[in-house]
Amino acid sequence: MEATAPTAGAGANGSVAAAARAQVGPPTNPMATALLTDQYQFSMAYAYWKAGKHADRAVFDLYFRKNPFGGEFTVFAGLEECIRFIANFKFTEDEISFLKSVMPMCEDAFFDYLREVDCSDVEVYSIAEGSVVFPKVPLMRVEGPVAVVQLLETPFVNLINYASLVTTNAARHRHVAGKSKVLMEFGLRRAQGPDGAISASKYCFMGGFDATSNVLAGHLFGIPLRGTHSHAYVSSYMNLSEIPDRTLRNKDGSGICKDFVTLVQQWLHKIQVVDSLSSVFGDTNQSELAAFASYALAFPSNFLALVDTYDVMRSGIPNFCAVALALYDLGYKASGIRLDSGDLAYLSIEARKVFHAIEKEFNIPGFGKMIITASNDLNEETIDALNKQGHEVDAFGIGTYLVTCYSQAALGCVFKLVEINSRPRIKLSEDVAKVSIPCKKRCFRLYGKEGYPLVDIMIRESEPSPKAGERILCRHPFLESKRAYVVPQHVEELLQCYWPGSSNKPRAELPSLENIRSRCMQQLEKLRPDHIRRLNPTPYKVSVSGKLYEFIHYLWLNEAPVGELQ
Repeated sequence: MEATAPTAGAGANGSVAAAARAQVGPPTNPMATALLTDQYQFSMAYAYWKAGKHADRAVFDLYFRKNPFGGEFTVFAGLEECIRFIANFKFTEDEISFLKSVMPMCEDAFFDYLREVDCSDVEVYSIAEGSVVFPKVPLMRVEGPVAVVQLLETPFVNLINYASLVTTNAARHRHVAGKSKVLMEFGLRRAQGPDGAISASKYCFMGGFDATSNVLAGHLFGIPLRGTHSHAYVSSYMNLSEIPDRTLRNKDGSGICKDFVTLVQQWLHKIQVVDSLSSVFGDTNQSELAAFASYALAFPSNFLALVDTYDVMRSGIPNFCAVALALYDLGYKASGIRLDSGDLAYLSIEARKVFHAIEKEFNIPGFGKMIITASNDLNEETIDALNKQGHEVDAFGIGTYLVTCYSQAALGCVFKLVEINSRPRIKLSEDVAKVSIPCKKRCFRLYGKEGYPLVDIMIRESEPSPKAGERILCRHPFLESKRAYVVPQHVEELLQCYWPGSSNKPRAELPSLENIRSRCMQQLEKLRPDHIRRLNPTPYKVSVSGKLYEFIHYLWLNEAPVGELQ
């Protein structure tokens, strides 16, 4: 990770923040403004200000409590949008006027204070976007004036929650599909509104998908676009006479085919009388043939047909093959077919048999390797089932279940105060899972001899860093008997400074989307296979140092009221 050294005079309040603001740009969604927060954040900000506590130096941790989708890993995403948000955090006069109208009980001087608020004195430390992360470990640590940081809670949780959830969902689909398959995100029409759709396209790509159907996402983020045609296009044709211009120039420009449709018909007749295919192919739907021929005339170098409008094996496949062979005569190579209904495993296998038979019969090199794409409400479970059945699908187009995260609505990120004015704070609960881990912490990932991560450990900021080759005691934060010594072969510090505020600390650069995607894939490859398997995955260990363990329980006892029995 590269770091940007502070410019001269970085100690002056806001100078580094101003430089960073110019570099990171505005939020992707223009609705991500300073008003994008819950009402109670402004109520607390006023109460802090009224009590003279608004400038108290606070430290908050953003983390989650449980991995999603019944798995044992999560992919962290949304960091760049958080940095863009705070880089541009400022109230406009219109927003101040609105706040006055809904908070008439507040003094005018409070709104004067809000006019001057920005994030020039806020510091953000974060795990790198695209990293595999685990419960309880802070994804981000946010430091700054308590009133300001409190205003950041809701937007930060909002920007991280769905981003990490859908990236994890995408990564799980990538894992079950395997490295060799092409994955395309087709969720725009089913996503929760425009912002949900744009976010899904971005973060599915980050999680390992190869392309999207979302044109705006392609424009905004440089994600490769994929798309062919729908059933409506096929059924819009009635017959071959609807194709007015039937000419098509050879790919090398050496000549022109004056009647491409006739050439297609000739090829259809040839494959219908071939002995090896005569039992498969009979009469086909001529309106479908017209649609395919017309589409090929428009896109001769990228012809991929949806073959299930009428009947896949009796009509769609022979019609496609006739058009593909006609294109081959003119020097073009068809891309393949898409299956959007039916028994995808069976149909893909049968289609592949036909492609191989045509390659052999007519000596067409590569025809048997024609790309077969499958769609139709696919999800992680159906892809796993297809793998177990056996299939010939090369690419999957996945929409609804992917972008809506159908099997889990939210990740459940939380934003908890862990220190104020250098005094550690703890949030207690009868549910141990909801007890927070107090104080400003540093977080490390410890790797074993085989290169796999063994455990994440949190330590107090004042403690020395763990070192490779040196034994360290790792303890469960709350269960006394769960502890182990670890001798790491490699140690990785997880939290880096991405927003230095008014400090002199170097700022880690925000990488490109492509680099974040690569990091995500590399991180998943580093995990032990049993941590990421679909069924009964092994939980990854998250621990605290011996000193932090003792401090947690000391503070717990001090803060918990002692009951009295009558």
